[in-house]
Amino acid sequence: MFSKILIANRGEIACRVIRTARRLGVTTVAVYSDADAASLHVAMADEAVHIGASPVGDSYLRGDHIIAAAKQTGAEAIHPGYGFLSENPDFVDQVTAAGLVFIGPSADSIRAMGLKDAAKRLMEKAGVPVVPGYHGEAQDIVLLATKAREIGYPVLIKARAGGGGKGMRRVDNPDDFSEALSGARREAKAAFGDDRVLVEKYVDKPRHIEVQVFGDNFGNAVHLYERDCSAQRRHQKVIEEAPAPGMTPALRKAMTEAAVKAATAIRYSGAGTIEFIVDASQGLKADRFWFMEMNTRLQVEHPVTEMITGVDLVEWQLRVASGEKLPRTQDEIALSGHAFEARLYAEDATKGFLPAIGTLHHLRFPERAPARASMRIETGVREGDAISPYYDPMIAKLVVHGHDRATSLSALETALAGTEIAGSVTNAAFLAALAADPDFASGDVDTGLIGRKQETLTAIPAPGDEVIATAALAAADVAKNRDPSEPWASLVGYAHFHAGARNIALKAGENTITARITARTDGGFDVATDNGIHSLRAGGGKRLARWPEHVTVFSGATGYNFGVPDPLARADDAGAGAGNLRAPMPGLVKVVRSGPGETVVKGQPLLILEAMKMEHTIAAPHDGTIAEIAAEGAQVTDGTVLVKFVETDA
Repeated sequence: MFSKILIANRGEIACRVIRTARRLGVTTVAVYSDADAASLHVAMADEAVHIGASPVGDSYLRGDHIIAAAKQTGAEAIHPGYGFLSENPDFVDQVTAAGLVFIGPSADSIRAMGLKDAAKRLMEKAGVPVVPGYHGEAQDIVLLATKAREIGYPVLIKARAGGGGKGMRRVDNPDDFSEALSGARREAKAAFGDDRVLVEKYVDKPRHIEVQVFGDNFGNAVHLYERDCSAQRRHQKVIEEAPAPGMTPALRKAMTEAAVKAATAIRYSGAGTIEFIVDASQGLKADRFWFMEMNTRLQVEHPVTEMITGVDLVEWQLRVASGEKLPRTQDEIALSGHAFEARLYAEDATKGFLPAIGTLHHLRFPERAPARASMRIETGVREGDAISPYYDPMIAKLVVHGHDRATSLSALETALAGTEIAGSVTNAAFLAALAADPDFASGDVDTGLIGRKQETLTAIPAPGDEVIATAALAAADVAKNRDPSEPWASLVGYAHFHAGARNIALKAGENTITARITARTDGGFDVATDNGIHSLRAGGGKRLARWPEHVTVFSGATGYNFGVPDPLARADDAGAGAGNLRAPMPGLVKVVRSGPGETVVKGQPLLILEAMKMEHTIAAPHDGTIAEIAAEGAQVTDGTVLVKFVETDA
């Protein structure tokens, strides 16, 4: 076993690796960018080395800086985590050339599986079924369009490099192929530095089922059963589970055998995942699954596999990389119970899952596991940390395990309802709605489920009277040092209320709510709004968080955010014309489709904003004439005016 390793990553995966290394007595070295100087993974590691500025190209993608940090600190090996350099074979070569050990597969294995088209040709030779499609080298648009017609619409354009849904477009008819291809290529180039694509048949009711495999340097390879990752938005996973619901013995046998065959074909060593697409239109059948790709690294969703097998996959990574054989044989790996993982992101589900930023002024996870279940929280942030525009906006992963799927799903719903986050928009309410969806709950899930029900799943009900009343009482803030668990108890009998009432203004989105609070002699309060009067007792039981100029009231998994306007502050009218279109997030203006003087209609695409390596189409919010529009290549921040419209007389 190694005595010291360096972790070439950040956030929750760096923290995850540190925990296992610490348990095994292995010293850890963290690396960090400017933005991560005070981050949790830096605080947890035994040592930490600064490797560059905040953008990933200046820090976490600088292999030379990372290797220098390893040699400087005396680390023997480098754990890549996932993302960044984890599947970069040139980096593996550099690590090996420096006399260090890469905790993962060989560069040859990564190269064999790193490009989807080449990997599928290799799998065909190995006898592993692959999705019908074009996986060739030629990239001429006429050829690709011709192949799409031959395959038959709908088709899926996919970047041949990378993953995470980037560089992927579904195309339903030939007229849209050229535009979709251009978008996929731009996104793939930005994310992976490679704009080449492949074209495949789009499966009508696809399930994304993957198999965890593990190999060592002695020719041994095993599987640790399957995970279902079909619950996706924009081709990115949000809730994963293991085992797959509805899995049949015949399909499990065929799929796991194919996965081990794939790993053996490239003499794979370390943790890896073989991803399959399954046609679930007629149920799960052993002849209706196809190889999609192999991820030659640890997966984000690996905790659900750990929960059902009792295996610490990071420990296995360290043991295999240090020269040991696999700790267990296939017969010694048993499946027990059911597990779910929900990815908590800083993103606005109501706006197409746009990434968000902000400071986590309030962060609380359930303190104990729900009844009849176990739970673990995987996170790389603490209360007070900022969600940066430079990196993936993940806040945490909630992982639960129960003796069966129903118990585990109930535990997930309870865990989500008990999570409190204030300071940034999150997807917690969306995750809770998805977990409660009848189709998801029954296991009838495919990769299109969220898309079909997105409007329903992302809808946030208006705050009820009790929520508004609670926010108003918290916003009153007449006692500076009160017990935060009793946010309004100290208001009882306070002089400001002896005269009868006090008015409080709240901002809920674009709306202003005025509440009139009256303290009663029995210790309660009457809160009057436009919807009537609501009565609350002191210590009314609602969960809430107070943060600068805001109050958040939690109701289940939904956090209702209210602004608390400063009555003494003047409104900033600079550039705040009602017709202006502002950037919903920091990013790069990639493509501009309109110009000054052009008349546009509501919903017309005006420009494409690239943020966190994904493209987001920004459309006109209303009919109008453009006065000014941002230039291509402009770097913008959250709230920057992208488009100014010509003002019209009311």
